[in-house]
Amino acid sequence: MNLAPRGRTIALAASVLPALLPTLFCLPFAGVARGADPPAPGYAAAQPSLTPPRLGGYIQARAIGQEQVGFTAVINRARFSIDGALPSRFTYRLLVELQASAGPRNPAGVGLREAIVRWNPAPFAFTAGAFKAPFTREYLIPIPALELADLAVAIDSLAPRYDVGFMGEIALGPFATVAAGAFNGEGANSIANRDSTAMLVGRVTARPLPQLTLGASATRDGPDSTRWGADASFQQHGVVVRAEYMTRQLRGRAREKDDFGWYVFEALRLKPRVQMVARQEDFQRPAYGASRRVRGLAYGANLDLAARVRLLLEMSRRWTGANQIRSDAFIAQIQAQF
Repeated sequence: MNLAPRGRTIALAASVLPALLPTLFCLPFAGVARGADPPAPGYAAAQPSLTPPRLGGYIQARAIGQEQVGFTAVINRARFSIDGALPSRFTYRLLVELQASAGPRNPAGVGLREAIVRWNPAPFAFTAGAFKAPFTREYLIPIPALELADLAVAIDSLAPRYDVGFMGEIALGPFATVAAGAFNGEGANSIANRDSTAMLVGRVTARPLPQLTLGASATRDGPDSTRWGADASFQQHGVVVRAEYMTRQLRGRAREKDDFGWYVFEALRLKPRVQMVARQEDFQRPAYGASRRVRGLAYGANLDLAARVRLLLEMSRRWTGANQIRSDAFIAQIQAQF
């Protein structure tokens, strides 16, 4: 009997086996090393994979030149966001802002802007946490996407801000969306609802044409205060026209004394990286007299210097007070998103 082949096989096994022993030893404990027991057959394939959180944010550095004030440089905003997806159509989002010191007694800090959990079993969506109340079109535009340096005065004065609450939405195909929510009405990061009265907010948007969007918003801040607004937006071939009107009514006060305001915004994209923008606006508070009236004009240009880097050059003119005193400001703002 020829034993040479068997001898060579035994010799080969003897040389390879020591190298394989660590791997063979670790195989039964692979699940433990990963921090979990081995899944049941077919279970792992049925579970949706978790996507890693996505870090984002933006920085806005601004230089302002004003009459009788001079030159001022500020960090307008510096924000970081974390977005992620969870199983069963849940998502989450955190948005924080790095706040500069406002003086020796006000140290720099971090402010929470958004903290939400969202469930989206289409065509429905439900959101809980701290986020923007669904009121007015301009306020709901993400800050990095705003075409001008600041919100219109009427929006900044009358629209609800970030608040804590719950909201439900339904999409009626591509033609309409309905959103309604209940909020504390105390503003961002409130830890209690001091008056125990919920602020109810609702918004309806419709798109009768692909280029045209119509919207209506309303709030009930309590038994004696309501706000409502209407807006329209047209967009085609680089042309954007957006307009809004809103008012606040108080029970027992004459309607002619209600706060109200409007703005009209226009934009034209001349080149892929150049957009011209303009806005006209008016905000009045008749109950306090003509001293609270603010009219404004703004003209400017957005220049896309690179991917996610934008330079805004803006001239803003406002008339304020009973005598409508004019003041001009020149703004240069560079924004970087990441």
